[in-house]
Amino acid sequence: MKKAIISLPTFLCVILLILVALPGKRPANACGMFLATIFLMEGIWIFQCLRKGVSTATQDILSLLYGALIFWEIMTTKLDLAHQVLVPPPEAVFQAFYTQRALMLKGIFSSLELLFLGMVLGLSLGMGLGMLVGWVPRAKAMFFPVARVISPIPPIIYTPYIVALMPTFRSASVVVVVLGIFWPTFMNTILRVTSMEEKLLDSSRALCPSTWTMISKILFPYVWPGVIRNLRVMLSTSFLILTMAEMMGASSGMGYFIKNYSDYANYTNVVAGIILVGIVVTVLNQGIGFWENKLIKWRN
Repeated sequence: MKKAIISLPTFLCVILLILVALPGKRPANACGMFLATIFLMEGIWIFQCLRKGVSTATQDILSLLYGALIFWEIMTTKLDLAHQVLVPPPEAVFQAFYTQRALMLKGIFSSLELLFLGMVLGLSLGMGLGMLVGWVPRAKAMFFPVARVISPIPPIIYTPYIVALMPTFRSASVVVVVLGIFWPTFMNTILRVTSMEEKLLDSSRALCPSTWTMISKILFPYVWPGVIRNLRVMLSTSFLILTMAEMMGASSGMGYFIKNYSDYANYTNVVAGIILVGIVVTVLNQGIGFWENKLIKWRN
């Protein structure tokens, strides 16, 4: 407990609370959510210190976060040096999480539904076709050179055309995410299959398995850990692609939330939406890290 109390994050937290308590240029009765966020952050920090201790990196990250909030608070509410419209005070931004909670929750569920559907389809197609092409020499000679040309093209380039081509925006969003996941998974799977040790392949061929048995029993267990390790990067890329697609014509989703309020110059909600995206991506990455440790046990 003593370590948590005298730590740098707690010291910065106290400074931030003092700044919030002092008079400043901020919306009336808009401090509730901001104070709740500060207390939640500090509560988690103290709980982690009491439970098992925290790393220096975690302490530095939290200190940096508190420092950014202090700077934001001073520039907007104390010195009034920031643009009043483009840079709203933190109290107003965090209050938007309460006033816009219904639209935010709707956007989160809408985006995650499209994201997970696109990721499942992209991973399934990429791994399945990648193992087949990597295992059959003639298929590799035919498709691998074509994939090397198409795969480096950023999926964002396809987005306007796909949105116009598909019958609904939701189907277009899924296709865009599938393309963003499929090509890197397809290429990595082919390369991983072709890099298998010859001894392992010779032992497998000696048993004369069918193509399906070889793919499901030998290649899949070999390829799966590599896909899981790259899942965080693919998730971030897919989320970026989906958010860009939602800004082009969606009626819901986190990208739509940001674009909609940007059109009305409501930058308080825009900044809140940007923070929301960061929170959701962080939670998803933590979840993937948890399942990565569960599914690839030999890394623990």
